[in-house]
Amino acid sequence: MNRNFLIFAIIGVIAAAGAGYYFGYDIGFERATKLFGEKENKGIQEEQFNKTFDLIHVAIPKENQVITSPFIVKGEARGTWYFEASFPLVLVDWDGRIIAQSHAQAQSEWMTEDFVPFEGKIEFAKPYSEGAPDFMKRGTLIFQKDNPSGLPQFDDAIEIPIVFE
Repeated sequence: MNRNFLIFAIIGVIAAAGAGYYFGYDIGFERATKLFGEKENKGIQEEQFNKTFDLIHVAIPKENQVITSPFIVKGEARGTWYFEASFPLVLVDWDGRIIAQSHAQAQSEWMTEDFVPFEGKIEFAKPYSEGAPDFMKRGTLIFQKDNPSGLPQFDDAIEIPIVFE
């Protein structure tokens, strides 16, 4: 009897996590806090923030900003983020499907380890139909470090959640 209960409990947890992911609920912080405690979760968040802040600063769009096509991205990234003065931008829908690709262009000398301003433009078709559930209006803008070598140890990316109008 205890074994059956354990199996059903595991299935329930998996189903709940899947439903949360499917409907776009951000339960990561709360779940991590419950599992690891506030101190450890704060450390995880600070580590990700420091990594992001040290490599790239995104001015536009802000997290969960509502966007329409076309839209402009602006910010600054370390010169090491670029190759030949640009780096890839990828826009994905709520399900991770690529709906647009573009690039950000350095606005000054990029051959440095300092921050270099960038700007890019992305055009896309609305990835959902009228009357669709709200979770389908969510997406992610991915700023990819340009990696001409193709070696995975040099890959890096920063993701910004966005909302489609």
